[in-house]
Amino acid sequence: MGKHVLLIEDEPNIIEAVSFLLSRDGWSVSTHSNGHDAVDVILLKRPDVLVLDVMLPGRSGFDILAQVRSTADLQGLPVLMLTARGQLKDREMAERLGATRFMTKPFSNSDIIKALHEMSEV
Repeated sequence: MGKHVLLIEDEPNIIEAVSFLLSRDGWSVSTHSNGHDAVDVILLKRPDVLVLDVMLPGRSGFDILAQVRSTADLQGLPVLMLTARGQLKDREMAERLGATRFMTKPFSNSDIIKALHEMSEV
């Protein structure tokens, strides 16, 4: 099986669409839908790449990303941040916290696949 991606997203339609798209592209996909215990799930699943929504119930994607970057076992994990809010301040925050990539919703299928392939090659 291909590389493993963990998608942390709370919108069921996006979870279904991205999971289908990535599975079809050969990825092993795990999903999680809240911020409360996201870091525990990341540590448990050990993905090759993390796709992380900014706005999650319980805890923001920015808070999760900050903890990921401060956790020794996860510091090198490639992280693609997704957000419906495409403001410059959100992009700057993601970059400051160590996101590998930042993508606004809606995104094209080819863009997310291309980004994940590039991130998993690093």
